[in-house]
Amino acid sequence: MTTPTTFTKRTNSPFRADFVGSFLRPAELANARNLHRKGLIDDLQLKQVEDKCIIELIAKQKAHGLKAITDGEFRRSYWHLDFMWGLNGIEHITREHGYLFVGIESRNDYAVLKGKISGENHPFVEHFKFIQQFAKDDPSVIARQTVPSPSQVVATLINFSNSELNSSWKEFYQSEEELIADLGKAYQQVFADLYAAGCRSIQIDDCSWSSLLDPEKVKTYQSDIKHVANLLLKANNLALENKPEDLVITTHLCRGNYRSHYFSSGPYDSVAPYVFAKENVDAFYLEYDDERSGSFEALKFIPEGKQVVLGVITSKKPELEDLDKVVARIQEASQYVPLDNLCVSPQCGFASTEEGNDLTEQQQWDKIDLVVKAAQKVWG
Repeated sequence: MTTPTTFTKRTNSPFRADFVGSFLRPAELANARNLHRKGLIDDLQLKQVEDKCIIELIAKQKAHGLKAITDGEFRRSYWHLDFMWGLNGIEHITREHGYLFVGIESRNDYAVLKGKISGENHPFVEHFKFIQQFAKDDPSVIARQTVPSPSQVVATLINFSNSELNSSWKEFYQSEEELIADLGKAYQQVFADLYAAGCRSIQIDDCSWSSLLDPEKVKTYQSDIKHVANLLLKANNLALENKPEDLVITTHLCRGNYRSHYFSSGPYDSVAPYVFAKENVDAFYLEYDDERSGSFEALKFIPEGKQVVLGVITSKKPELEDLDKVVARIQEASQYVPLDNLCVSPQCGFASTEEGNDLTEQQQWDKIDLVVKAAQKVWG
């Protein structure tokens, strides 16, 4: 397929050369977080280290040619749980075991309901204000906030594969629909507060669909799969209601990422008629870095005009992909989505949790540079 000579100019996400959001924590930050856990430094001292490391990260993001900037999720331990704990009505607990990934078990932190859910005064709004100062006077970049999807919160609180494990939600809500109604309002509140702080780019990260992709995971579900899929879709779309027209909200669909290990396998085909066809986001960041992801055929469900960011470069392994093969993958995907509606990125963040993936910071930036080179080769 020949490459067109003109393209739509992009001033908001997604960008031709893009990324998912999180970066490896530098040693200085990892050490400070350990000291803070042990009570050897206080909250202010930790924040000072976080601020310093985030400022350095933003400078690197700009230097490597990225058009969006994030805080790398440096103020979080987890990509998802820290946000959930910041919602009113949700509390942090620990259990005997963590989540089971293929080949590894995660730490044992969880989120459960302790009351009705609402979204006022979420700490992530203040987190965003810090990075916004580095974008508002720089027209070459836009500040992006990443949050877990509402469907991820639903899957965590209800736990469709073990309804007794997380049954506390039933103390506060009569039905699943009542829960997601409050959750949708909570997200709308957070989005409104982020918007008021200057945010025009939000990415909702979503692993809730990953179990529905994997036949082995589906076997563990105690609810009808169609019911679960419709509930997840409804949760996400409720949160997206009433958003301002100039607020771009995208989603990243992932099969799990914990210290370079994955949670599930399977193509997007089984969920594409739900999430691709009906979720009211502006763009999809999709994991397509290995054979677990299946073919690009599910992209036929992407509505006309919507954007797709192809995660064809892995963030899990240090080996650098071949540029020509990356370009070939992009061209292959253009059989289903017009090339002008495609972008490229790593398949996931480099550190979904603070432990990070099994590669070095230099290898991480080599991957980002490859993304930029691929975008330049395809789109100029």
